[in-house]
Amino acid sequence: MNAIASPPPAPWQRRASWYLRVIDAASTYLPLLLMAVLALGTWWLVKNTPLFENDRVIAPPRHEPDYTMTQFLVQRFGTNGAMRVQIEGDLMRHYPDTDTIEIDNPRIRAIGDDGRVTVASARQALSNRDGSEVQLTGGAHVVREATAKDEAIDFRGEFLHYFQYTERARSHLPIVVTRGNSEVRADAMEYDNLSGLLSLKGHVRGVLMPPGTRK
Repeated sequence: MNAIASPPPAPWQRRASWYLRVIDAASTYLPLLLMAVLALGTWWLVKNTPLFENDRVIAPPRHEPDYTMTQFLVQRFGTNGAMRVQIEGDLMRHYPDTDTIEIDNPRIRAIGDDGRVTVASARQALSNRDGSEVQLTGGAHVVREATAKDEAIDFRGEFLHYFQYTERARSHLPIVVTRGNSEVRADAMEYDNLSGLLSLKGHVRGVLMPPGTRK
């Protein structure tokens, strides 16, 4: 018996068979394609996302004390072991942004290279770290004590700026300077102890007496 040959597929059947094969292949590789597209998109995002952390502006430190001390006493000594500065007060506040110390009711005692003692007091003081530069505010009073060769010199005012290393004092506010029996008042002043020069500014008035005399 002879086999009956099947008729060749019609053109529309060949097109349908090719379409089905394409769909089958696409359904097989579609997950891989989606994963590749997702990975490529993730890489693009990471590459093009701005780094906000690097662009963030760091806020400057705030003017707030990082520590305080009450009823304190601080001393600083020289290389030879001798005390150079002693600072005490009711309350001390340290500000890290300026590395300064604010003191309520300060009492300061400084000893120069020649051994001469300077004492200072006020209602408030602003000092640098080592106490070599102090701004006294409110009832400021600085006294360089007398020696065997020199009379004491006394400064009083609402503001005094004292520099220990250069032995200078100045004020932009009214000041009273007393030395021995002499007294001078001025609107402002600058004093250089090393040169012995006292510069008075503004309206100046006073009484000058020879050294060693009494009023």
